Amino acid sequence: MTSSPYLISIAGPTAVGKTAAAIALARYYQTEILSADSRQFYRQMSIGTAKPTPEELAAAKHHFVNSHSVNEPFSVGNFERDGLSALNELFQKHSVVIMAGGSGLYIKAITEGFDELPDIDPSIREKLNLQYAEQGIAVLQEKLQTVDPVYYQQVDLNNPQRLIRALEVFESTGTLYSSYRKGSYKQRPFTSIKVGLDMPREELYNRINKRVDDMIVDGLVAEVQQLLPYRHLNALNTVGYSEIFDYLDGKTDLPEAIALIKQNTRRFAKRQLTWFRKDKDIQWFKPNDVSAMIEYIDKIIAGLSA
Repeated sequence: MTSSPYLISIAGPTAVGKTAAAIALARYYQTEILSADSRQFYRQMSIGTAKPTPEELAAAKHHFVNSHSVNEPFSVGNFERDGLSALNELFQKHSVVIMAGGSGLYIKAITEGFDELPDIDPSIREKLNLQYAEQGIAVLQEKLQTVDPVYYQQVDLNNPQRLIRALEVFESTGTLYSSYRKGSYKQRPFTSIKVGLDMPREELYNRINKRVDDMIVDGLVAEVQQLLPYRHLNALNTVGYSEIFDYLDGKTDLPEAIALIKQNTRRFAKRQLTWFRKDKDIQWFKPNDVSAMIEYIDKIIAGLSA
């Protein structure tokens, strides 16, 4: 018999309906929600991150929504540490806690952990960041392909932070970043149950397009305008903000910026699904089929508790 508490992870692409499903499950299990969305942490970014509405936040208590300022660096490692600490407290009150988000790396951090990485010389990171700012992402891609072809085949080549992370590890230690990625699981003091949400691609893309239109109506341009002083920060280097910065710079007009946000969000959703599909522990459901999710979760809990 196990007395381990249960963490229910709700994963899936952007705009699929994770918030509604998580709230429904939180209400059923009379518990709270840990957000694993790497952009909803930030108080200044609301419209472009499709944060839960005040009504949704009132329907179930959320953690790690509006928890940080864009000025505060908050890495996936920080989230692993703080998220596990929050769960430790939540499991004092609840035998089940819900975690919801589309950031696969952040869900992995909580459920599995990461291999220990070495300390990095800050001057190396600074040098790589400067190189990226002055010469663009192609230079980082070429460097990584040369020094670590294994990780080059695995990484999102359009994510400068991931490229810089791999290069700074290599330049600091002389050891390949890929050699640190053993994929070993860390023992957690809870049992993890993973639920994935998906729908037909055309339906998802229609939802994405409508969400972007709604963001514009809700004042996305004004939100991004207020964030101009912070545009150099990593938190702002993200879909929905980058395209509006380009519009405010006069590089595009507004219809083109909106079309690019939709296109880039659809591509992002596709990458999210590719990531989650690799996780064989995820059981997939339609977003509105909450009763089937509950049946699945209850069956696992009953089986493990028997």
